[in-house]
Amino acid sequence: MPAPYESAGPAAKSSGPAELSPRRVIRSVRGMHPLRSALAAALVGLLALTLSPAVSPAQADHYDGAPGPVHAGNTFGWYQYDVFRQEFVGPKPAFWKQDGRGIVRTQNGMLTLMSTQRGSVSATLDLKGNTYGRWEIRMRARTLSKVKGGKPFKVVTELVPGGTRDQNCGGRDIGIENFTLGSNTVKSYVHTLPNNSYRGFLGRHLRNDRWHTYAVEVAPDHISWFVDGHVINTERRDGALDPVPRQLKFELRAQKGEKMDPARMQMDWMRYWSMRAPNEKSIKAPQLELSTFNGAC
Repeated sequence: MPAPYESAGPAAKSSGPAELSPRRVIRSVRGMHPLRSALAAALVGLLALTLSPAVSPAQADHYDGAPGPVHAGNTFGWYQYDVFRQEFVGPKPAFWKQDGRGIVRTQNGMLTLMSTQRGSVSATLDLKGNTYGRWEIRMRARTLSKVKGGKPFKVVTELVPGGTRDQNCGGRDIGIENFTLGSNTVKSYVHTLPNNSYRGFLGRHLRNDRWHTYAVEVAPDHISWFVDGHVINTERRDGALDPVPRQLKFELRAQKGEKMDPARMQMDWMRYWSMRAPNEKSIKAPQLELSTFNGAC
């Protein structure tokens, strides 16, 4: 597979403190008074529960049905082959290009976008991009403060035409996630020319820094969207399939001319996989609804 992007930097973040074996703790209380021994055993059980691998925030945020897996990459088997990964540890790589007012930086192992009260701010991956493949992110966002007359930002992750290609005013974008801060509905979509919008909506707990994972798979014959490791939509209609090299863009999107409530968007990591590995689970899911995107140019 030709390398889709440049070197990803650090391979992985620290997984945290090593686990403490409950058996080793139990051996240390042998010979105690029975009451103390029973108390110690109870404490061991509590300690084991506390030190066991924590449920990830993205996992915990499921509220319809059973909790899902951490992310689509390990659930559907994409990880078997080469991956371009960003962990956002250390200085921000130069290929993340900022546009608009605000701050884009790495902070505590996260790519962080911080807005002002006016205008949008975005970070775009300034590499060649890919026509097909799988992209996944782990992301959270929040409103930092309320100002008089302020409006909420939209939190947007899209695949946009790569390089110097015409952006068509968003008319060829694939929306991995799009929601308004303060709401609990996330939108997925693909825009195609001249003015088509295939879109879907999903209820999710989105407020105040709740982590979620979002992914999209773009193939010659379909596009599939995933939230928290679950496939939510698969679109196969020809009108939605628009083969163009795309690259990832994160954005806090302001309403034009409005004062905005300052906000923050943070990405814990991002991944890109090729289509080389077959999906290990079905991607059968409802198709999107067809609407109109009036902003294309």
